[in-house]
Amino acid sequence: MKNIKVKYMGIELDNPIIVGASNLALDPDSLKKAEEMGAGAIVYKSLFEEQIQLERFQMDEKLIEFNDLYAEMLTMHPHIEHAGPDEHLLNLRKASESISIPLIASLNAVNKETWIKYAGLISETGVDGIELNFYQTPSDFDKNAKDIEDEQINIVKQIKKNISIPVSVKLSPDYSNILNFIKRLDQAGADAFVLFNSFFQPDIDVVNMKHIKSFNLSNEGDYKKPMRYAGLLFENIKTDICSNHGIFTGADVIKLILSGATCVQVVSTLYKNGFSQINTIKKELEEWMDVKNFTNINEFRGILSKNKLSSNPFVYQRAQYVDLLLNSEEIFGVPRQ
Repeated sequence: MKNIKVKYMGIELDNPIIVGASNLALDPDSLKKAEEMGAGAIVYKSLFEEQIQLERFQMDEKLIEFNDLYAEMLTMHPHIEHAGPDEHLLNLRKASESISIPLIASLNAVNKETWIKYAGLISETGVDGIELNFYQTPSDFDKNAKDIEDEQINIVKQIKKNISIPVSVKLSPDYSNILNFIKRLDQAGADAFVLFNSFFQPDIDVVNMKHIKSFNLSNEGDYKKPMRYAGLLFENIKTDICSNHGIFTGADVIKLILSGATCVQVVSTLYKNGFSQINTIKKELEEWMDVKNFTNINEFRGILSKNKLSSNPFVYQRAQYVDLLLNSEEIFGVPRQ
């Protein structure tokens, strides 16, 4: 039996396969199934700023419906907490108590006050860590990239100051210089990075000329961008790298660990193949390690990262395009002109 344990943001996992945040992580039976199939950890479905604000606005509307019914009456209702976020926190606590593997909460807020308040409340539910989803669609033409990054770095600093459990940051690749931003977040105290977010994008029905909702699962092979950045970041930051997006098989996991990832998150492959795919991925990883005579993951983690490739350190950078051009005949079977 190979040792496939890893340590992710200070939490020991039996293996590097984490079930990423999705609706799969809402049902108690699904949580148990993921545990039974051998998941190393589970990320619970995100609590969104929109959920918090929507509940607040709807409740406030109901609360003030009969306000000022009499001239001397300010309100008929006392101040009460709103049920939506509270229910999420209660479910988090129940989920944490129902499984023996690590459970990581996920928070996707916008306002600084929401980030700090709910990170604190989440940390009291018994979860093992929090994943902060940083994703901001630019809407202000006068706000520069540094201002956005500084705000998010300050949020991480404040959250780390206020809670004791580890904090990972899940990012989109859409920052001006993602490597610099990750380095600054690393210095600010983030315990891990999840690369990259897979947010839904708007679409349009051209026949009816209206916006439509689409459920966009990732595809096999979509792991290449996370693999590139794992290879660039390995040993250049102190924290762990968790690769996410388009990871379907044991071979995908092996590639990402070779490039420098500590662990991976899977979602789309579970929707398409079921929770049994977790066990399949683990077996494929162990079988490959057996063939290559590796006894544990640390023996091969990052050996194909940029820092370890003394013979070709530019493979993760632009030089690979030159290599493709110079070797097009070998790669594509097309003779050079």
